[in-house]
Amino acid sequence: MLTRAELDPRVVEVVAVDDPRHEATGQRTSPAPAGKYTERPAVALKEIGVRPAWRKTGTARRIHDALLATRDEPYVTLMVNPAAGDGKVHALYKSWGYEDIGQSQPSPASPVLTVMIRASH
Repeated sequence: MLTRAELDPRVVEVVAVDDPRHEATGQRTSPAPAGKYTERPAVALKEIGVRPAWRKTGTARRIHDALLATRDEPYVTLMVNPAAGDGKVHALYKSWGYEDIGQSQPSPASPVLTVMIRASH
């Protein structure tokens, strides 16, 4: 079944969850992050996706920045598969100011992901 956004190119879907019941549990970063990153909560960015026609237009970055502008947490984290897009996705996040701080494997079936972080503002 297709979503409304898949059927109508004028529709944009943005989902943001601000609910402590959705905090990740059991996932660990290796090596452990520096204390400055863990002494206060951080925003966990799960995924930003834009339609192919909107890629390379700055749309994903504007969505990213607009979301972070509403947050009080000092840092934002994300996990990325370093092989995604032949490394282009990882390079994109680096160009947005993210830095690698470790690796995590959320489940035995998932690939080892690179954990990245940057200041929220």
